[in-house]
Amino acid sequence: MTPTVRLLPGKQKSLARRHPWIFSGAIGEATGEPDPGETVEVLSSDGTWLARGAFSPDSQIRVRVWTWDEAEAVDAGFLRRRLAAAIARRSDLAQDPETNAYREVHGESDGLPGLIVDRYGTTRVTQFLSAGAEHWRPTLVEALQELAPGSGIYDRSDAPVRELEGLPPRSQALVGEAPVAPVHIREAGLEFAVDLVGGQKTGFYLDQRDSRARLRSEIQLGDVLNCFAYTGGFTVAALAGGAASVLSIEDSAEAIGLGRTNIELNGYAPDKAEWLQADVFAALRKLRDRAAQFDTILLDPPRFAGSAAQVERAARGYKDINLLAFKLLRPAGTLYTFSCSGAISAGFFQTIVAEAALDAGLDARVVAWLGQPVDHPVTLAFPEGRYLKGLICRLD
Repeated sequence: MTPTVRLLPGKQKSLARRHPWIFSGAIGEATGEPDPGETVEVLSSDGTWLARGAFSPDSQIRVRVWTWDEAEAVDAGFLRRRLAAAIARRSDLAQDPETNAYREVHGESDGLPGLIVDRYGTTRVTQFLSAGAEHWRPTLVEALQELAPGSGIYDRSDAPVRELEGLPPRSQALVGEAPVAPVHIREAGLEFAVDLVGGQKTGFYLDQRDSRARLRSEIQLGDVLNCFAYTGGFTVAALAGGAASVLSIEDSAEAIGLGRTNIELNGYAPDKAEWLQADVFAALRKLRDRAAQFDTILLDPPRFAGSAAQVERAARGYKDINLLAFKLLRPAGTLYTFSCSGAISAGFFQTIVAEAALDAGLDARVVAWLGQPVDHPVTLAFPEGRYLKGLICRLD
């Protein structure tokens, strides 16, 4: 008998709106003692069938919905169809000769909760971030091999979110050998060396592709400050757009090493790109104290808030770095500022940046709102999929 989960009265409203998460507090009872990742039937309090999803006994997100179609079985064929559809949605990117790195599967927004697949040339990097995705891992890997033959698959299921699902971290080759050296990718004709095994996320911030392209197209001759620079994605884009100089601040020596490699790969003079290994907050204060100024500043920090409980502290961090950045801008200067904290809404982030400008005694206009590229889709029913928020602010 298939295990079932029965909701408490009035708790089916989000499911009616096709939201894929069912929290533990919405569940009245579970029958059949489902294992982690096992498929369960979701019923309303009166027994009406609502959905079919993956059970996660250790997570506050107790069920992640696979389907709202009672006639649709969750099996190998179902998963293969979902994978094929996700890959097909990126067909334009797959045919772009100037770009060969992008996201192929974006979890809930592609109907595959907890599964991330990033493509780096001929290598796929996966993340199985939910109990359901982990349960179906062998099946999903087999289907991915069928749909992308000849590709190596490396698993970077080492994100902290797996702990919330009761899953241990894992980083290993699933198909082929683990990359022993950085792989080279193309993005809009630029080249980047990427550490798939030890780099942040799955190796590169693929979600900033559109923002890097915008910076490249709009930047003018001037001095650029790139904070939280990682391996220099924005640094290379700024140089490609004609920046006179770029100062990149990053606290990881390994990332800076790859950043310098990326400057060389694209043929830019090393003396135009200075690297500073330092804590960004401390470095910005030192730059302020010596009255340094820049024409363009980029703030792309790591996630400051992983949950609602961390929002207040995160807001202080975002305000601090934006306040310091505003003080370092020349007249008519431009600030590109981002938040990848899902718990920080776009409206709240704009309010934080506005308060930073006010405290700096400056007037600034929002020139553009930035976000995720098309390979990181956000479905209308799942606004949580919009984690990356960005603003381009220009001083009056």
